[in-house]
Amino acid sequence: MNSLVVCAVPREAEAVRGLSNCKVVVSGVGRTNAAIATTRALLQDGPYDAVFSMGIAGSLAGGGFTPDIGDVIVASESVYHEEGLVTSKGFSDTSEMGFPLGSFPGNRVPGSPHLLEILEGLGRPGPVATVATCSGTNVASAEVAHRTGAVAEAMEGAAVLHAASVFGCPALELRVISNTTGDRENQVWRLDDALSILADLVPGLDARLQGR
Repeated sequence: MNSLVVCAVPREAEAVRGLSNCKVVVSGVGRTNAAIATTRALLQDGPYDAVFSMGIAGSLAGGGFTPDIGDVIVASESVYHEEGLVTSKGFSDTSEMGFPLGSFPGNRVPGSPHLLEILEGLGRPGPVATVATCSGTNVASAEVAHRTGAVAEAMEGAAVLHAASVFGCPALELRVISNTTGDRENQVWRLDDALSILADLVPGLDARLQGR
């Protein structure tokens, strides 16, 4: 399987360099950088059999479960958090406003069923929110979890999957939990541990992608 892996920062990219038949690109942080990098790679080097958004993420409480630091999350869907309308009656996504983002339901970009099947058991499945502003208060963290149903938040996944979908390419987000969210002064961070776990995933992930 010929794969494209999009990582936000160099340390994430270094952790996954051992994947076979794989181009790893560093997009920079955030959804705009991620979409640009994914589109550029697909235009210049595609087609690919699979596209992945890989890296670290913050744990959210209030989704289907609360991941621990070090947990691997295989995103069942990558959910845009901000796009939509907030009124006194609550939040409406772009589809509810009559302006769908793409060929997916509302703000929820589904992970490829085929790739989810290949990676089954590699981590815990669950939605991952794509945020423009990370949660540094308990209120913000709870709001992201409530609006998206996500178990973790990162800043690129939905944009990577969205760009891949335009090219008809299967895509999936894979994250290792590196930190808690909520009030910034009480957050717990284990960045080095999470990156080590990400690197340790490579042999097993590689074997699955290459059918070994």
